[in-house]
Amino acid sequence: MRRKPFWVVVCLLLALGLADCSWAQQPMDNKSAVNPLVRVLQDKGILTADEVAQITQVSSGDAERRLAKLLLMKGIISQADYDRTEGTPSVIKASSAGTSGATQIAAVYRVPVNNAASLLPPSNLEPSANAPSNQTASEAPAVIPALTPIRFLPVGPLPREAGTVAFKIGSIRVTPYGFLKATAVHDSSSPNGDDFPLPGFIAADTGPGGAPEFHVKARASRIGTDIGWLDPSSNFTITGKFEGDFEGNFSRVDNRNIGTIRSSMFSIRLAYARLDYKFSDNNSVNLLFGQDWTPFASSTLPSILETTGTEIGFGVLWERAPQMRAGWTHDFGGGFKLMPEVAMVFPAFGDVPANVQTATGTLAVTGVANQLGYGERQGADSGRPEVQGRIVAQFQLDHAPGVAPAQIIFSGEQARRTAVVLKSAVPAAAAFQAAFPNGATVSSDTAGWTGEFQLPTRYATLIGKYYDGSDLRFYFGGQLFSNFNDTAGLTGTTTVASVDGASNVVFGTNAAGNAVVAPQRAVRSQGGFVNLGFPLSRIFNANPSGRNAGWSLYFTYGEDFAKARDVRRTLAAGARGTRYRSAMYDGTLNYKLNNWVTFSFEQSLYETRALPGSTGELPLFNGIPSRTWRDLRSEAGPIFTF
Repeated sequence: MRRKPFWVVVCLLLALGLADCSWAQQPMDNKSAVNPLVRVLQDKGILTADEVAQITQVSSGDAERRLAKLLLMKGIISQADYDRTEGTPSVIKASSAGTSGATQIAAVYRVPVNNAASLLPPSNLEPSANAPSNQTASEAPAVIPALTPIRFLPVGPLPREAGTVAFKIGSIRVTPYGFLKATAVHDSSSPNGDDFPLPGFIAADTGPGGAPEFHVKARASRIGTDIGWLDPSSNFTITGKFEGDFEGNFSRVDNRNIGTIRSSMFSIRLAYARLDYKFSDNNSVNLLFGQDWTPFASSTLPSILETTGTEIGFGVLWERAPQMRAGWTHDFGGGFKLMPEVAMVFPAFGDVPANVQTATGTLAVTGVANQLGYGERQGADSGRPEVQGRIVAQFQLDHAPGVAPAQIIFSGEQARRTAVVLKSAVPAAAAFQAAFPNGATVSSDTAGWTGEFQLPTRYATLIGKYYDGSDLRFYFGGQLFSNFNDTAGLTGTTTVASVDGASNVVFGTNAAGNAVVAPQRAVRSQGGFVNLGFPLSRIFNANPSGRNAGWSLYFTYGEDFAKARDVRRTLAAGARGTRYRSAMYDGTLNYKLNNWVTFSFEQSLYETRALPGSTGELPLFNGIPSRTWRDLRSEAGPIFTF
């Protein structure tokens, strides 16, 4: 006799505009005759002919289980409904395997359940293909999970429906997420007036006392939503994400001018759709369209409290950009996966546009007024995309419960920028007018590579990144320098602004007496960081269900430096020296009260070194020529996730 509850559940879930349920009460033999419901599901396009064949080729008991799994994968029934057909809840199954529901979620979503490693919502992290959808992180874990690296770029195909869906619109699944974050910050020196750290010596001077500042900030709060479209084929997964925060521009209207500091605008962080297709048990491909984290440099990020800027100029290197990306994943078995990805990315350089004066003396209204973005015309003017790629090897380094897989990553990028000088801006000298009758262009390249590692173990998690490249300003490297005009060997030079005002172009005469444009060279740089985390509660054997299960501690060191000889070439004649090397020393203590509330304290030291030179060439700090700038920074506050 077949089990009736399953067919009753299916009938109810399908709302039975599909068929009459009367047949569900009829006994059937154990032969593999095609069940009427299976035919109805095929007619409705929910099951394919191949799937029907798979169901009918086995005994009726196995056919029920196979159909149930197919309906679960397609999102027609929930995990709880599937468990009812099996008679054993998935949480009980997990416990019988020595892992509680919460710990399994921790392993599945690569995010600790009851420690403070995850200051970002699980929907930002990598899900596993076997994610149980009816478990919640509120269940008591059998073991405190290890610290899990932050991973915005997943490896392998995404599950069709991971986690708990907030609401559904037909076949569309929508799951909002985010966090509310408020922190108090004190800097011993913040001469730029920012509420996040930047390298020193950017400002001309600090004034007396080093420019200490105090901030209370809430604009780092973030909100987003995950979207899923359920395709009838179980091989397709279609997902999307939209995410933003309140770290955009400040309002400049009469009703907000006085209170503009509290009126930061909501701005886009991520907006993309992704297609995953699994064409065999071990192989899948993915396509992504929209704005996402860049394959170059963004795979590995430190677990820290301060996320406004995330250590700009201190060795972290990351970015988000519009792109079209393709990847392939091969699962070798035993937990080892290999995934190469390649992307066509908007060629951004982060140069600052400005209004410029033309040769005739009229003001050219360029700059922000007619830019696509912040100083991004020169990348677009190159007429070619930026090419990026990465390759990831994922494997299980530590097989203890609650430990995420390790990753080794290499990434790279290459792009070109072009500065345009209009005919009207070419210097009036006859030689230049003759050599450049229609205007002029000059270009430089950006290129870089990274080596990254993420090594989670039961008692410590070590991650890090090393990078090397040229013109890494857009990725917050190279001390934020971009390029310089190489005027060596030129005489009779004249400087004019490019069409967007983001850079100057130098005209001159070379040794052969020809009128030329000085070549522009990219500033070269190197850097990296290491981040070491300790799950204190696990190390000291705290009760996984108790209030002391959420303690963790991180130490971070990062360094970024630009080639000193390149930086010197960026300085105007007679100008004081500037920065060329910055480092950070970070300690972060987290206490996770429960799955939604985390309290954090972070103590940091930021340091910038000036270009070597005599006292009269050094930049100013406290009005005094100085070789080193330092900022002792303290930040603390709660984070409420949802």
